[in-house]
Amino acid sequence: QQQNKVHYDAESDVLYFGIQVGMEEEVIEIVEGVNAELDEKGQIIGVEILNASKVLRPVAKSLELKILHVA
Repeated sequence: QQQNKVHYDAESDVLYFGIQVGMEEEVIEIVEGVNAELDEKGQIIGVEILNASKVLRPVAKSLELKILHVA
């Protein structure tokens, strides 16, 4: 995985943020549907958001409304 990589898999609806290069040793659930991937030292190497379109829809709608209000 590359550092600072962002990837969205539309088929599985997962948004991934790569934070640093490393091999995944453990995955912990931060909150329901949001997981942190840890390396062998316990450092976060990535974060994934499951069901991303559903989870982020309210955020996207709020941003859209703010952009339209400014324009």
